[in-house]
Formats: sequence, structure tokens, C-alpha cells
Amino acid sequence: MTERSTTLIHHPYTPPAGFNAPQPGVFKASTVIFANTAAMRARDWREKLGYTYGLHGTPTTFTLEERIATLEGGTRCLLTPSGLAAIGLIDFALLRTGDEVLIPSNAYNPGKELARHELAGWGIGLRLYDCMNPQSLIDGITPATKLIWLEAPGSVTMEFPDLAALLKIARDRKVVTALDNTWGSGIAFNPFEIAPGLGVDISMHALTKFPSGGGDVLMGSVTTRDDDLHTRLKLTHMRTGLGVGANDAEAVLRGLPTLVMRYDAQDRSARAIAQWCASRPEVSQVLHPALAGSPGHEHWKASCKAAAGIFSIVIDERYGSTQVDAFVDALKLFKIGYSWAGPVSLVVPYDLKAIRPREEWKGTLVRLCIGLEATQDLIDDLDQALRALH
Repeated sequence: MTERSTTLIHHPYTPPAGFNAPQPGVFKASTVIFANTAAMRARDWREKLGYTYGLHGTPTTFTLEERIATLEGGTRCLLTPSGLAAIGLIDFALLRTGDEVLIPSNAYNPGKELARHELAGWGIGLRLYDCMNPQSLIDGITPATKLIWLEAPGSVTMEFPDLAALLKIARDRKVVTALDNTWGSGIAFNPFEIAPGLGVDISMHALTKFPSGGGDVLMGSVTTRDDDLHTRLKLTHMRTGLGVGANDAEAVLRGLPTLVMRYDAQDRSARAIAQWCASRPEVSQVLHPALAGSPGHEHWKASCKAAAGIFSIVIDERYGSTQVDAFVDALKLFKIGYSWAGPVSLVVPYDLKAIRPREEWKGTLVRLCIGLEATQDLIDDLDQALRALH
């Protein structure tokens, strides 16, 4: 090689093996180089026995998948570009024209919208059920039901269902179950061991939240203990091209070592703030699974050992939406924004009649996502902002 351009591309130097550090290396690749054609033909990307193409995995993504599988209590994991993409992967892999999917009425709304539009366009039916009423699930199951979604607690309104009862219903009828375990994050409970002999088939997790912890990454995961189910999911994952970038995987890997500490800190802070909110005359209800009186509190006690740093308050109905908006706008430490589990506390007011039109709600719901600020500082911020209601 005489030309520098060629030499720079095909340089013979290879760094010595044996380098090790606390943080895993970042491997970026679309193309993967093979030593020869025999090696190329012998590689099997399905079992992580080697590398074939960046979309099918690199040392960085394989490492993250294995760590998330351990966190969730599963054995097999796939990464997706977002939590919603993980929901889509499960739907796309398991549902076909003529099938039906059951989703809790209080579930993450984008997941329901995916079913209402894209799945419906492919001839897949949607039935909503009341997760707080096991009979509602029984009534919703038909011979066409191929997938039951679970969520604990429910999105925004935070009801915690009797997971064991719902799982038994699904198992007795031989229907696959998938749980949105973003709130639990592998910390609050093991989704594959909810009760003796009872666990979900699939755990979906928005790694955007606690595993990342920085509010700067979008990623999801799909974890299972069933090899055949994992293969179905992985083939759909391959066909739909749901890969993740190496730098995003690196960011989540950096967040994992502090996950347990952050989850615990935000849990403790959220419970203290929720108790304070419950004492305020402007607040008619506090929706936090770990607080007595919150819907499903007894189910939370039976299943969980912790709670995420997120809860909702219902501002008394004597205050109108304009006053509630003034309260939200008056907050200084809490920033208005979606998502949660980052270092910054967040707040969002919700029009429940828009996302839960069949349910009767009194008052206006405001969701609080507790960050890593000092607990008393957040209480003081809420205290001064509540004056805007008056």
C-alpha cells in the first residue's frame, strides 16, 4: 500500500487485547467484517454467537440486553428505539388479521392509539377492559383474543391492579400476557414472579425512564423467559429494523449502576411529598399506589417492595382549569414536560375527559414526577405555587 488514503483505511495495526474498564466499550457498526466466507456463513445472529450486521447486535447492545434481562428477571431481551416501539414490536409479532388484543382502559394512551389506528387498519380488534375489575377481563376475552396487555399502575391515574388475579385469568385461558413494567423498572417487583407459579410472558420497559435516568435518551426493551416467544419477537424485530444507536446504548449502560439508588431516592421523596399534598385543602385526592386510600393500594402492598417517584394529585373541583394552569405555571423547580425519572422534577396537567371519556372525574388531575432535588425544596415550590389557585 503506497497511497496514504488506502493505508489509513486498511492500516495493519490492531490494539492489544485485554483492555478492561468499569464502563463497557462502545462499538459502532453497520458493516461487520468477516475473516472469510466460511466465517460469514457460520455466524448466527439469533443466538448471539457472533456478529453479522450492526442492526442484529454489537458487543455494546448485547451487553445492555443481558443487563436489562437480569434487571427484569428474564433471560432474553431485545432493544428498541423507544418504549412505544417496544409496544409496537410485541403487537406486530403476536397479532394477525382477525385477532383481538385486550388493553386496560387506563393504560398508556399512545399504546391504545396504536391499536385504534394501525392495528385496526390491519384488521386487528381492540377491546378495553377495567383492570380493577377481574370480571371485566373475563368478559372481554373471546376466542380471537391473542394478547392481553397489563400495566401497573395505570398511566396518569395510578390505579394498581390485582396482577395475580389478572394473570391467572389469562393463564387459564392460554392467552399471552405483556406487561408495561416501566414504572416497576425491575425494582418494585419481578414481573415474571408476581405470585407462586404466576408471571407475565413478556415485560416491556421504556428504558427512556429509570435505566437512562438522564432525560436524554429514547429506548425500549422487550424481555421474556420463553425461548420460542423470544424467537418470534426477534424475527419481527429483524424484519422491522428496530435497532438502537451505540451512543444511546452507552448512555443507558452508564445509567444502570445508579438505577437502584435513584429509584430509592425518588421513591422516598415522592412519598413524603405525596403525604404533604394529602394534607392540603386544595387537593381532593392523591393518587399514589403506596398511599393508603389510593386505588389498588392493597394490591400494591401484595406485589411490591418499592414505588416509582411519580404520582398524581386531583385539584378540588371548585378550582377551574384556568386556576389549575396558573398553579402549574407558578411552579419554579417543577418544569412542565412529559416523561419522568430524570434528575429534574416535572409536572403536567391532564384533561382526563379527553383521554378517559367514559369515566366520571371531578376536579383536575396534575401529575407530579419527582426528580433528585431536595424534598423540602420541592414542597416549598408546591406551597408557593398553590397560592396561585386563590
